[in-house]
Amino acid sequence: MSKTALAPGAAASGSKKKGVKEFTGRQKAAIFLVTIGSEISAEIFKYLREDEIETLTFEIARLETIDAEQKDAILQEFQELMQASQFISTGGIDYARELLEKSLGSQKAIDIINRLTSSLQVRPFDFIRRTDPAHLLNFIQQEHPQTIALILAYLEPNKASIILQNLPHEVQSDVARRIATMDRTSPEVLREVERVLEKKLSSLSSEDYTAAGGVESIVEILNLVDRASEKQIIEALEDEDPELAEEIKKRMFVFEDIVMLDDRAIQKVMREVDSQELAKALKSVDSEVQDKIFKNMSKRAASMLKEDMEYMGPVRLKDVEEAQQKIVSIIRHLEDTGEIVVARAGEDELVV
Repeated sequence: MSKTALAPGAAASGSKKKGVKEFTGRQKAAIFLVTIGSEISAEIFKYLREDEIETLTFEIARLETIDAEQKDAILQEFQELMQASQFISTGGIDYARELLEKSLGSQKAIDIINRLTSSLQVRPFDFIRRTDPAHLLNFIQQEHPQTIALILAYLEPNKASIILQNLPHEVQSDVARRIATMDRTSPEVLREVERVLEKKLSSLSSEDYTAAGGVESIVEILNLVDRASEKQIIEALEDEDPELAEEIKKRMFVFEDIVMLDDRAIQKVMREVDSQELAKALKSVDSEVQDKIFKNMSKRAASMLKEDMEYMGPVRLKDVEEAQQKIVSIIRHLEDTGEIVVARAGEDELVV
């Protein structure tokens, strides 16, 4: 293919080449995806929402010719943002800014950090998540339960569980309830809490309302605390808010978790379960769960159960879930009475 040479200054008479800063964020994302190729882009699409995929597909379709220099600039920008993001996760905003200033200069570092924090919405309390849980416990345990709940809701569940189980018993259930019923927190509240903590730790704020907490959040945390703390918190919640306690208990051990039980425990559970309920419960689970159950039954009983499942025909999802929940309730009852043991993270596996 022949190329027409341009005399110096000829580009000025035609269309001016677009600078990278003139592209929108969506256009840059589209150019980035085109540049890295369809196979990698397809993998990225798996992690995007449907509306995001539609938007990017539209931007890709309407892209004009992008030259190699523009592509390289956008790839460079992406690399710088990813590098900054890694620095932030390692040591926080100040650490990231310091490293970027050494390699790229002060103004470039500020530009990158500003773009990153505005586009990726750095979560509040990011600096606290890198603090040792034992140190953080000493630092926050005298705070109001709502403040503690807000901080734990933004921590990784494994760290939050350590703090929760070491709080005074009279505070644990109150904090757990506040996390479970927490919905959205305004920027003003977040900034005020961070302002109080800024004397010892760096502060971050979010300009957008940030969702945290909720039942799923406290379930994740409680699944990681020791059994004694979990039981104490649940019992206290049952007195204070029975409906919330029941909702939390339903989600703490789901039916598919039955594969984590040892064979003796499963056999004990099976003796308490109605065969028709078990057949319904197994209708929507994968083969791993089914095989675990069949393995702990006699050949005749397993064969009869498979026949029941086959002749049962289609079953409403609601009925399947109800059957599964009945079996989960039996498992929790057997655990509460000490007849079986449900393994938890951080607990010894040996039972004597």
